Amino acid sequence: MTIKAVVFDIGNVLENNPRLGVQAKWEKRLNLQPGEIDKRLHPVWRAGSFGTIPLDEVHQRIGEILKMDAADVSAFMEDIWTEYVGTPNTALIDYLRSLRPRYRTAILSNSFVGAREREEAAYRFSEMVEFLIYSHEVNLMKPDPKIYALTCERLGLQPVEIVFVDDAEPNIIAAREFGMHGVLCKDAEQTIADLKNCLQSSKSG
Repeated sequence: MTIKAVVFDIGNVLENNPRLGVQAKWEKRLNLQPGEIDKRLHPVWRAGSFGTIPLDEVHQRIGEILKMDAADVSAFMEDIWTEYVGTPNTALIDYLRSLRPRYRTAILSNSFVGAREREEAAYRFSEMVEFLIYSHEVNLMKPDPKIYALTCERLGLQPVEIVFVDDAEPNIIAAREFGMHGVLCKDAEQTIADLKNCLQSSKSG
C-alpha cells in the first residue's frame, strides 16, 4: 500500500534536547549523590508520563521527597522544562510542514503532564499536524503496541500506510513489528533522506 501519513516523535526529533546538567546542578544544591534525584523521583516521573497524577501533585510530591519549599520546586521544574522543551530542529520542522497536503501528518510522543501547554507555547505543533498523541493524555507509552493502534485508529489508516519517525530504536522496532514503516532519527539530514527514500519506494512499490 502507498504511504498516506507521516507521524513524528518530538524529543530529539522535532526538538533538540541536549542535557543541560539540571540534575547535577540541583544535586549539588541539595547535597545529594549523582543520580540521586532521578532515583528518588522515578515514581513521580513515571506517573507524570502516564498522566496518572496532575501537575500540582507532581510539584507537591517533589517537595515532599526532596524536602524543598514551593519556590525551590518551581525553580527546579522551570529548569526541567527548559531542558524538556529544548530548541527547534528547524530542518525537520520545515520538512514536516512541507509534507502537507500530499501526506497527512501527526505527532506521537512519550511525554509528561504539562508538556502540551509548554510545547504549544514554544512551537505551536498543533498548527503543523492533524493531531498530537501525548502519552500522559492517553495513559499509554511507546513502545506499547496499543499506542500505535491508537495512532492508526485516529488516522483511520492501516499500519502499512503510515511511516513513523523516532529517535529511540526500541520504538521504531515496535512500530515496524506493528506493521508501520519506521525511520530512526539520528540527525536531520539523514532522517529527511531516509524519509524521502521511504516515501518514494512506497509510490513505486
